[in-house]
Amino acid sequence: MEITAAVVREKFGAFAIEKVELTDPRPDEALVRIVASGMCQTDLHGRDGYYNMPYPAVYGHEGAGVVEAVGTRVTKFAPGDHVVISFPWCGACPNCRRGMPFHCMKSVDLKTRGTRPDGSTLMSKNGAPVYSAFFQQSSFATHAIANERYMVKVKKDAPLEFLGPFACSGQTGAGAVLNSMRPEPGDSFAVFGVGAVGLAGLMAARIAGCEPIIAVDVHEPRLALAQALGATHVINHRGRTDVVAEIRRITGEGVRFSLETSAQPAVLRESVEALIAAGTCVLLGSARRGTEVSFEMPFLQFGRMVRGVIQGESRPQEFIPQLVDFLMQGKMPVQRMMTFYPLADINRAAQHSSDGTTIKPVLRMPN
Repeated sequence: MEITAAVVREKFGAFAIEKVELTDPRPDEALVRIVASGMCQTDLHGRDGYYNMPYPAVYGHEGAGVVEAVGTRVTKFAPGDHVVISFPWCGACPNCRRGMPFHCMKSVDLKTRGTRPDGSTLMSKNGAPVYSAFFQQSSFATHAIANERYMVKVKKDAPLEFLGPFACSGQTGAGAVLNSMRPEPGDSFAVFGVGAVGLAGLMAARIAGCEPIIAVDVHEPRLALAQALGATHVINHRGRTDVVAEIRRITGEGVRFSLETSAQPAVLRESVEALIAAGTCVLLGSARRGTEVSFEMPFLQFGRMVRGVIQGESRPQEFIPQLVDFLMQGKMPVQRMMTFYPLADINRAAQHSSDGTTIKPVLRMPN
């Protein structure tokens, strides 16, 4: 079928709105009409050639929409269902077999090769392949093909255009807190960087009952929003060299948990040095290969832990509906960090994401 998609034709190229052909769903796949899709730095990294995905390419991995058709072996979904399309996993590697799909050992290939696992493409134009299947969806388009096991059914009374970011940034930040850290009420918490991922983590810390909740960033508007969403203290990092000392002043000795989203080595070191003994720092920031950071070994010996987390260590079919419930209850108002753009304005959305004008761009698809 003919669909409209945002196509990138070269490294660092602009998004171009084009008509392309989308293949039919296979027996274990569904055709989803995309209502809205969040935009993430990962999409812009793809545009700019960070991955091995060939061009021309269609990105987008935070798609939310309505099922229009299902393959003959699909049993959990039917036309008319509202869904969020989440991250892919192979189901066969040692981590998948242990119930850890978020740490799938083939995830990078599944997310960024631009094809189905068997090498087939989802989109084409004039008979030539358009590489899609980004995170096995490519949701910067009016329609997407998704495998049944990567889709999550959501309530029809939930605002569908708010839900796409739960597929990645929302569940990454919130899951790092609720699934990985698992704080107890009264545990101290600091988040370094309050973009979309950091704010999701902050709201989850508030849900968990953390106290105090400290937000660190360089943008005053983001710090103001962090405070409105539950931060008890905010620190503007710009020009300051005493961030760790300020956190210790607020807490007495440091925080039980810290969340690092900036991917800057100096900031990661601060997020570790802000920990109390036996505290845990979770790294979410996505650094380029070869980026290094150092810590004092005696400091780490006192039970402090530094660990990376992918996709919030989420099992999406269970966790995303929980996040939707939090949204509906007013506990996770993710829409407060969103700015909506029509698909035709995708390049403006990308620019606003890069320069910090917008925290979480969300693209609305044309009818």
